Amino acid sequence: MSRSFKKSPACTDHHTPGTSWAKRQAAKAVRRFTDEISNGKWYRKLYCSWNICDHRFYETKQQAIHEWETSKWPRKQNMTRDEVINEWAKQFRRK
Repeated sequence: MSRSFKKSPACTDHHTPGTSWAKRQAAKAVRRFTDEISNGKWYRKLYCSWNICDHRFYETKQQAIHEWETSKWPRKQNMTRDEVINEWAKQFRRK
């Protein structure tokens, strides 16, 4: 079993429909560019990469535990401390 994990606790929105639409728009911008692309990586300047995935969520383990302790949501209140840590690890820690 692999012991790899994310180095920073982040969760991005790669699964939203808007992300795939933005990727299509970026590909269209590159294909429709009429001038010559001199450098191989120069295509990145044709479309802003922040438009493709600009939502990134950070949360540390301590923040997740603190939110669970102070939460007024019934779903969070019904969870145990171990369940909260496991859910945080599933979203932010494990690959």
